[in-house]
Amino acid sequence: MKRKILLSLIAMLTVLFAAAGAVHAQATRTWVSGVGDDANPCSRTAPCKTFAGAISKTASGGEINVLDPGGFGAVTITKPITISSEGFEAGVLVSGTNGIIVNVPNASDVVVLRGLDIEGLGTGLSGITVLTGGTVQVEKCTINKFTVSGINFVPTVANSQLHVIDTIVRNNGNFGAASGQGILVNTGVVAKASLDHVRLENNVAGFKLQGGSATATVADSIAASNAFAGFSAFSGTQNLTIQSSVSTHNGTGLVCNNGTIVNLGNTSITDNGTAIGNTGVGFGTCRSFRNNNIDSLTAIAALSTINPQ
Repeated sequence: MKRKILLSLIAMLTVLFAAAGAVHAQATRTWVSGVGDDANPCSRTAPCKTFAGAISKTASGGEINVLDPGGFGAVTITKPITISSEGFEAGVLVSGTNGIIVNVPNASDVVVLRGLDIEGLGTGLSGITVLTGGTVQVEKCTINKFTVSGINFVPTVANSQLHVIDTIVRNNGNFGAASGQGILVNTGVVAKASLDHVRLENNVAGFKLQGGSATATVADSIAASNAFAGFSAFSGTQNLTIQSSVSTHNGTGLVCNNGTIVNLGNTSITDNGTAIGNTGVGFGTCRSFRNNNIDSLTAIAALSTINPQ
């Protein structure tokens, strides 16, 4: 009799532990809703309220989906994950801080941010900040009114990557201090960045590449009405290629500073204060490899640096 009771107790405890494990298990797909609750398991029928609440319940390599419109708050990402909204307003609204921090340890860790409306209210620091490492893909997002950068890509792990696609980055930087930019790539290690169908509008600087040895490609993108420069290879041994893009109504259309290499193809640089210039440190190498439309040739301080390739 005692043996049967003991076996029954063991069976009950096994079921209880299994149930507890199921409760705390991380799901590969979780959900957030404007009317959710972070006490929920973040399932389709019991969604969470915020991205921060959902991320702890989402497995590495998993995905957080937006169920309906809402504001889902700032979040720090420390593992490979996708945050995706298709067809719904997915707001990240912050004041005086960063919107999304990506702090994954490896360059091979992939983070996807899709369909997000990231708003800094004119006091937020950076919309998206990438620290340490990772391959970060930003798709179909709007990033607005941050004082440091819309996207601040400053990895310390070699071979990290940033890819921005179909995204609007506008009204970023501290206009009073004349600092900040729409997208900054600033790294002391080898890294890659690409922009495809990106609009950089009314930032202090549009796209700025500086620091160590990074390679960046801009394609089918527009930099317009940025106070300092539309596109900038600012410092370091940077290599920037701009194809089929437009830089217009900026202080300077393109900055090509000493030590950098800029390759231009099928690109229009028109109606800027200066077409191509530097920041007083001398020119780098600016090369044309296809047809380009550059106006105000007399405003180009070092026309001889633009060589056919």
